[in-house]
Amino acid sequence: MHILFKGTFSKIASQLLLGLSLLSVQQAYAQKSTSHSPYSQFGLGQMREDLLPQTRAMGGVSTGVRYLNGLPTLNLSNPASYSAMNRTIMEAGLYGNLTQLSKNESSDNTADFAFSHIAIGIPLNKFGGLAFGLLPFSDVGYSATSTQSIDTLNYRTLIEGQGGVNKAFLGYGVSPIKGLSIGANVGFLFGNLYDITKVEFPNALGAYQTQQKTTRNIRGASFDYGVQYSKSLGRKYNLTVGYSGSLDNQITAKTNRMVTISEPSFEEDYEAPPLDTTSIYQVGNRKLNLPLKHNFGVTLSKGYNWMVGADFKYADWSKYQVRDGENKLGKSYGFAVGGQIKPDPTSVRYLNQVDYRLGFRYNQTPVVFRNQQINDMAVTIGLGLPLPESNFGRTFSQVNISAEFGQQGTLKNNLVRERYININLGFTINDSWFIRRSLD
Repeated sequence: MHILFKGTFSKIASQLLLGLSLLSVQQAYAQKSTSHSPYSQFGLGQMREDLLPQTRAMGGVSTGVRYLNGLPTLNLSNPASYSAMNRTIMEAGLYGNLTQLSKNESSDNTADFAFSHIAIGIPLNKFGGLAFGLLPFSDVGYSATSTQSIDTLNYRTLIEGQGGVNKAFLGYGVSPIKGLSIGANVGFLFGNLYDITKVEFPNALGAYQTQQKTTRNIRGASFDYGVQYSKSLGRKYNLTVGYSGSLDNQITAKTNRMVTISEPSFEEDYEAPPLDTTSIYQVGNRKLNLPLKHNFGVTLSKGYNWMVGADFKYADWSKYQVRDGENKLGKSYGFAVGGQIKPDPTSVRYLNQVDYRLGFRYNQTPVVFRNQQINDMAVTIGLGLPLPESNFGRTFSQVNISAEFGQQGTLKNNLVRERYININLGFTINDSWFIRRSLD
């Protein structure tokens, strides 16, 4: 007997991994935010959640997801699902958004894209499954401008936030008894969040521009866990009930501040380099408590044909140590419903083999601003486009696309309403990397 490694697939997968890994490292160190939400100034910014395009397309239903199309899937939201894997699964993708910000009678449109995720799941047979990868944890991206005057001197103040936090993780899941699975993820959070204040004098040609840049360097570990119970209902149906959660993990924010001056710029897209640094100092280190989370979910599926599910999510941000002048964060509640259908898995028509996904989600965020609760809701749709099988059916791939049409915030109390379209594109490879054969 011997073990045959599939070199062709390994070469393709390695090239894809290398390319997306370089992209992910570049994004991680460049810290270019894909958020354009004014509400990302609170806490650690817009939370991205551990969702892949497959589950985002179903409203974020994920806690009870163990199988898609009757086959095990890599579900980062609940590490208990890792124990079901019977093939090596590789996931990689990109993320983009279109955002319209409205306040009173004015509106502004923005667009951006970035690395979304890269993850690998490896089955360990009766010993469960292992997963690891890199994905965004949160984004900060906001800006506001105001014009004021002192006597006859006019000046403009620009406040903006940039950056993001990334998450590298390692997870393991195992099934100690039939039908029951448990698992956990250990993550490392890292990244920089920038809060920038600029003062410009548009009508004073000889006046220097001043910029204060506060950098929060985020570092720390996170721990989340999950449980799933899966049971067959007759020969056709499967029911999975899941729970996932996280401890109120404590991370560190190392803060420093730098003030610089530069010459005035009269070109809109040009920013003059600093002439001098007037001060630079370390503000100090702060311990930050991440929220205690509880997620409950259930899914019902019929083999390759369809799946429906629902999630309820709770997170307590009340122990998070906000900065001076910031509103205290509260508790967050949310729910999601969704599902997918494959018209006819046995059909030779391609459109009958496509996965069609639909969902809805609603979240009461932990942010209360100007006595107004900030809520977020979205309708989600998506497709799972199968690619031709190879290696005699041992390797099969799929392109997953999801779109979220949502709204956050309100026009009440002079606030900003954010309407967005989030696009997620993912590429999934399922393969038996090592095949044991018998030789005559």
